[in-house]
Amino acid sequence: MNIRVGFGYDVHQLVEGRDLWLGGVLIPHEKGALGHSDADVLLHAICDAILGAAALGDIGQHFPDTSADFKGIDSKILLARTCELLRSHGWEISNIDSTLCLERPKVMKHSDKMKAAISEVAGIASDQISIKATTSEKMGFVGREEGVNAYAVALIYKK
Repeated sequence: MNIRVGFGYDVHQLVEGRDLWLGGVLIPHEKGALGHSDADVLLHAICDAILGAAALGDIGQHFPDTSADFKGIDSKILLARTCELLRSHGWEISNIDSTLCLERPKVMKHSDKMKAAISEVAGIASDQISIKATTSEKMGFVGREEGVNAYAVALIYKK
């Protein structure tokens, strides 16, 4: 089959004293995502979608949070390595569709910067990337502003 789709999901706790990185962009906020890397939930979901589409495992297999090599790493590096791995297997990205879920801050004003960052790292045009945002209507851990999650779908094709 020459076309495949992959789905990715990630979640991180929000805490004070950490930066909030979303889609490769530093977002001003009083809380940031807690994680082994920079905890960019959107880039992590995108990596998983890409890896899943190519049946290459998941982000935890390639970049384990038990490895000191990835402590505090910029998730754009993880995305770049994911795209390199994808291409080494003869695949290309057709498009990426994603959704961020958090109550605050409102992030759509940053979506063009996020798309530009992802475009540059993934080697695809920004019009091949969709970023949407929603809330959980004050329900659950996202609604209580305890965490942020992201969903992503990647369509890939054989070169």
